[in-house]
Amino acid sequence: MSRARVVAHFDITRGQTPENIALEPDGSADLTYSAARQVAHVTKQGHTRVLATLPAEPNPRTPLVGDDIVLGIARAHDGTLYVTYATGTDKTGVWRIVPGGTPRQIAQLSANGLPNAIGLDERGGVPYVADSVPGTVWRVPQRGGTPTAWATGDALRPLPASEAGFGVGANGLKVHDGAVWVSNTDRKTLLRVPVRQDGSAGTAETRATGLAGIDDFAFTGRGDTVLAALFFSDEVALVRPDGTRTVVLTRDDGLSNPTSVAVRHRTVYVPSGAFFTLRDPNLLLAARLGDHHAE
Repeated sequence: MSRARVVAHFDITRGQTPENIALEPDGSADLTYSAARQVAHVTKQGHTRVLATLPAEPNPRTPLVGDDIVLGIARAHDGTLYVTYATGTDKTGVWRIVPGGTPRQIAQLSANGLPNAIGLDERGGVPYVADSVPGTVWRVPQRGGTPTAWATGDALRPLPASEAGFGVGANGLKVHDGAVWVSNTDRKTLLRVPVRQDGSAGTAETRATGLAGIDDFAFTGRGDTVLAALFFSDEVALVRPDGTRTVVLTRDDGLSNPTSVAVRHRTVYVPSGAFFTLRDPNLLLAARLGDHHAE
């Protein structure tokens, strides 16, 4: 990486803790502010405005966190945004935000879950959602309706309490090249789940291990190579198809519990939520993989 710079600083006292990111065609970014229940638009120059606020839950009972929080975000080609909202109530699920519109729930997920990252397969008309507490990948009709538990199993689940995990299994998620890729935070793994011809889930394959604190990730555009956010160590790692990895960004570049990654041409975007450092939630941009000129 080169030319790493923080382009926007956020206010943690206002709940501006960025959790996930989706990119717009002009290179600007849409972020979820998890604690504020908001979706914000951030230009590459760092100018920020709030696009939408999810309705508050008066008595949130969200597993692990207790609060009502907005987590994953994905953008369709028509500009529609899909976000995951966790409340511990019937508001938990997938919400849709059309350009200029207000958030509307299109699918209800289990109140006992923690719907996290969301990935969109527009050709199939299917958003996939990683639910961190049960360790499930849900398949949701893009137009709304009843979700299906698409993929389950130990590889996606959190570690048992006896093994001192965080209780966070399936976390990050991307749809890529005929498969749904998922990170498991407790198990420190990156998984590939093939999408069979009939749309069902194949057997989960472990593609990388030892990724302590892995949250969400993004493909670089070079095959199956990914950039993964490692929130405990304040790092972003380049993870190759053979599972080997190299740290390419650190706290010295400005990372503060990075939560996700996005890539557009030569530019890498990394939001930091500062959930544990409690210092400087921000959005960092860098030039990708030795390229000397950002997009």
